[in-house]
Amino acid sequence: MKKFLFLFLIIVSVLFISACNNKEQKSDDLPEFVEVELTVNPEKGNVNEPIVFEAKVTQGDENVEDADEVKFEIWRAKDEKHEKIVVEHAEDGIYRFEKSFEQDGTYYIISHVTARDMHNMPKKVFVVGTPSEPEDPSESNHSMEGMDMEGH
Repeated sequence: MKKFLFLFLIIVSVLFISACNNKEQKSDDLPEFVEVELTVNPEKGNVNEPIVFEAKVTQGDENVEDADEVKFEIWRAKDEKHEKIVVEHAEDGIYRFEKSFEQDGTYYIISHVTARDMHNMPKKVFVVGTPSEPEDPSESNHSMEGMDMEGH
């Protein structure tokens, strides 16, 4: 009986330790979130002068140079028309696009980044020339057609 109890305790201990190791291993195996740092340079530009838009995409300490898709969505405040531009990788995890604007106003940009089974879409406001009336954030209409709730 003592041998059976001793064997039973050893088996339970091994199973317990194994379960703890599997739990720790699974949490360590989770990938880090794909981060996107969106920049607009300059944030206050002039009509017919180029503005540079960059999305710096990283995962942990690694530059993401293999994003499935990086798309910039740009529009003037209160405008129904949103321009969408697919952007290719430039260097070191940076996806860059340059554009000039013919009309003064307050503008918005969202970078839609899909990489490594994740989606991130930071938004920035910038001004060309004289600012126009900004949009009401509660009325924001910047979701892209054809995207489901998970953003894919």
